[in-house]
Amino acid sequence: MTNMWTRCNRCRRILYKQDILDNLYVCPECSFHFRISAKKRLFMLFDDGKYELFDEAIFPEDPLNFKDSKTYSNRLKENQNKTSLPDAVLNAIGTMDGISIVVSAMEFSFMGGSMGSVVGEKITRAFEKALSEKVPVIVVSSSGGARMQEGVLSLMQLMKTSAAVARLDEEGIPYISVIVDPTTGGVTASYAMLGDINIAEPDALIGFAGPRVIEQTIKEKLPKGFQRSEFLLSHGMLDDVVDRGYLRSYLIRALRLFLNRHQ
Repeated sequence: MTNMWTRCNRCRRILYKQDILDNLYVCPECSFHFRISAKKRLFMLFDDGKYELFDEAIFPEDPLNFKDSKTYSNRLKENQNKTSLPDAVLNAIGTMDGISIVVSAMEFSFMGGSMGSVVGEKITRAFEKALSEKVPVIVVSSSGGARMQEGVLSLMQLMKTSAAVARLDEEGIPYISVIVDPTTGGVTASYAMLGDINIAEPDALIGFAGPRVIEQTIKEKLPKGFQRSEFLLSHGMLDDVVDRGYLRSYLIRALRLFLNRHQ
């Protein structure tokens, strides 16, 4: 019986789980947006929840033989077992309201959605797939940033993914960036903020460095709500903040405007 109930992270109310599920994992009391998996994200976006995954057989390695409290190899195995995914992103192709679309959805529960070589490669391949198929692409970002266990190989992904976005732009292929809680570090500093439009879910944490580091650097107290979606929208860093319940219809409308298609 206890599994039927949960507590909202924001308003702290005890909620019936089914009510949250029926509301797309949004608290019906305070509209807090719970984090959801990459697979759930794809199911919500594509027509009838149907899509085809691609580039599934790309697995990360441990080129630096990195070790902290655990070896990187062991961390990878643990996260692969936990999520049943090879790494922290899924690439899929399908339709949204009949419009062919490529979607990359990041999985935060896999090592904090960190971007190593495989994530960078798969995001780049999603852009290249959109380029070859001449279809728009959406990336749903949720990440703690570059993956430290791969060192400079991880940092190289910022440049690689950004170059792929530039190729899309040259061909006039639409790219919409959807930023969800949390998106920080090297992902924010690369493809997450390079969309033709950049939109976010409400109250998502979005930034590069953490607030504590920034405060220590500039020697000032940061304003309330700093690095949250609404703050970034009011300061011109985002184009819109969209509730999850309206996200699919919003994206479809945006795609139709980009493609000059009408109902």
